Amino acid sequence: MKPITRLAFASAMALAASLGAAQAQSNLTVALQLEPPHLDPTSAAAGAIDSVVYSNIFEGLTRFMGDGSIVPGLAASWEISDDGLVYTFQLRDGVTFHDGTAMDAEDVKFSLDRARAEDSANAQKALFTAISEVEVVDPLTVKITLSEPNGLFLFNLAWGDAVIVAPESIENIKTNPIGTGAFKFVDWVQGDKVDVAKNPDYWGTPAVLDTATFKFISDPTAAFAAVMAEDVDVFAGFPAPENLPQFEAESRFQVLVGSTEGETILSTNNKQPPFDDIKVRQALAHAIDRQAIIDGAMFGLGTPIGTHFAPHHPAYVDLTGNSAFDPEKAKALLAEAGLADGFETTLHLPPPSYARRGGEIVAAQLAEVGITAEIINVEWAQWLETVFRGKNFGLTIISHTEPMDIGIYARPEYYFQYDNKAFQDLMADLNRTTDEAKRTELLQQAQTILSEDYVNAYLFELAFPTVAKAGVQGLWVNAPTQATDLTAVSWAE
Repeated sequence: MKPITRLAFASAMALAASLGAAQAQSNLTVALQLEPPHLDPTSAAAGAIDSVVYSNIFEGLTRFMGDGSIVPGLAASWEISDDGLVYTFQLRDGVTFHDGTAMDAEDVKFSLDRARAEDSANAQKALFTAISEVEVVDPLTVKITLSEPNGLFLFNLAWGDAVIVAPESIENIKTNPIGTGAFKFVDWVQGDKVDVAKNPDYWGTPAVLDTATFKFISDPTAAFAAVMAEDVDVFAGFPAPENLPQFEAESRFQVLVGSTEGETILSTNNKQPPFDDIKVRQALAHAIDRQAIIDGAMFGLGTPIGTHFAPHHPAYVDLTGNSAFDPEKAKALLAEAGLADGFETTLHLPPPSYARRGGEIVAAQLAEVGITAEIINVEWAQWLETVFRGKNFGLTIISHTEPMDIGIYARPEYYFQYDNKAFQDLMADLNRTTDEAKRTELLQQAQTILSEDYVNAYLFELAFPTVAKAGVQGLWVNAPTQATDLTAVSWAE
């Protein structure tokens, strides 16, 4: 089977246009604010990659649904041993990659071994640390043995970082992704768009759309103009919330506002002086007026948080009181830390509106207590290189959209460099625990530790507004993971 060519895609689009509006309803243009740095979700921290490829192009053994539930993906079923250490997965029969090669147990073993390897570039390598061995039982059966029970193992396998890839296509995966999903990659015009087309040999329920285009529009003003002119059919994660009332007032559009897993934080380099002093981090937290940021940068969209945990989760604890807006207390804490005259630092801001707009407000609030934050606007690739990998920053604003990711604080090498043995032990206990009541107790302890250690200044849970033409149906309203799942999207007849 030959993969679809760019010429074939262009021809299909031209034919659709020539056949009139009815045929054109099988195509969709989706705008996103962030362009991915490349298209391999297993080797970068950029959520923008998953926004394009998750479920559409790549799939894992399990997968997230729009309501946050975990369902079978490439694994049709599984059995768990009584001691919780052995997971035996039965793979779906007849699954092929987009290049026509079969997807089997060898590919699963390759993918998981690659993700957990010593030299792995996987940004979420910690998801796989409990795996001690991956065995191929037969072409459709994989046995995974854990070193200790992990109550989140099936959840972890649903992340974009855990998708199944083939060794035959790994060399060019960043620019020519070949997966098993309902859509096949066609073309990437960097700086502009990614084109995909329906996979006619998909193992599951086929996509309704014949083709789709992901268009990248970073500027909020341009985003408004593109949607209003109907140059795009959908804008997922619309970056200009102040414009939403205008779309709501027009019958041409529908506005969907959902929740995300995006803890938006003023992230702090815990090893860089003076942020290695808890009094300084506490002062930072008390200098911040969360609601002013939500109102000024997000036009009221967002829920205040006091720790790294989503408010819609049953185990959430409201700890915003630990870091209430109190500029005088912030000044007193700075004086106690020997910084009565304040200090200077950097504030790296990636492209999203919550960061750029929020950063201006944050800088002004910090200035009121004597902290001068030099704003450095960076593109996404620069943020990954300088902040995430290089750890060369003082402060940054970022929304952590990965689901249930409080465990990142147990990784001292993670970019904000928080190193707390008690917290690490707590996370190890959580990973070994399967009892839900006990897990809730441990999660609430973990939230409290982070809040009382003032690891970062916790701002708000990111809302997820989507603006779409009135006839589009099947879009995710909420974002349980960073994805733009088009597998069930269609046009109303």
